[in-house]
Amino acid sequence: MAKANGKDATLHQTILSEIEGRIVSGEWPPGFRLPFEVDLAEHYGCSRMTVNKVMTQLAKAGLIERHRKAGSFVTRPRAQSAVLELHDIEAEVKSLGMPYGYSLVSRKTRPSNAEDRRLMELAQATPMIELLAVHRAGGKPFCVEERRINAGVVPEATAADFTANPPGGWLIAQVPWSAAENRIQAITASADMARLLEQPKGAACLVVERRTWSHAGPVTFVRLTYPGDSHTLVARFAPAS
Repeated sequence: MAKANGKDATLHQTILSEIEGRIVSGEWPPGFRLPFEVDLAEHYGCSRMTVNKVMTQLAKAGLIERHRKAGSFVTRPRAQSAVLELHDIEAEVKSLGMPYGYSLVSRKTRPSNAEDRRLMELAQATPMIELLAVHRAGGKPFCVEERRINAGVVPEATAADFTANPPGGWLIAQVPWSAAENRIQAITASADMARLLEQPKGAACLVVERRTWSHAGPVTFVRLTYPGDSHTLVARFAPAS
């Protein structure tokens, strides 16, 4: 910020705090178009340059996106997931200050097939529960969940109501897991995936595939597909001793 007298500096901070407060509180939700700079300058009784500096600071902080001629818009927060954690999607969405939603698209109970055996390293045939669900943040798709549950290891899953409760949290509470594996890749959305994520076909997506095991054998395989522009994976490491 350029040097300014005390009055200008105080006004700058006032404008910054008020706009930031409206964004963080959700009064101005993701996608909301902020008033134009000339209108903000008139509202606060200041120069347009002062407002421009505030907007620049908000953009650097990642709170708004500025588009020439179109104006400035509140950005959708980028979610961050720890690579090595079995994170809870509902908690992840709520940590962004956004309302969480969940809907079960389909559920099938069937015998395991060759793909199940490959994905879950099954040693023998077993009953399988296959789920397709969409998790939402602020009314928009946050990620698509494709999950297979080994009902031979978790027979309680056959009676669980996954229309009301997402399977991830239920499984963590139900079955102590002894090992987990994550696989991360980038893909382009198929027509079906694009429809579920409300993205254009071919849009970039981030995929996290996870397998978990208990002492009794493979528990679940899940594929979580996120819009590529709204999710970040984070890993923290310590030096080897």
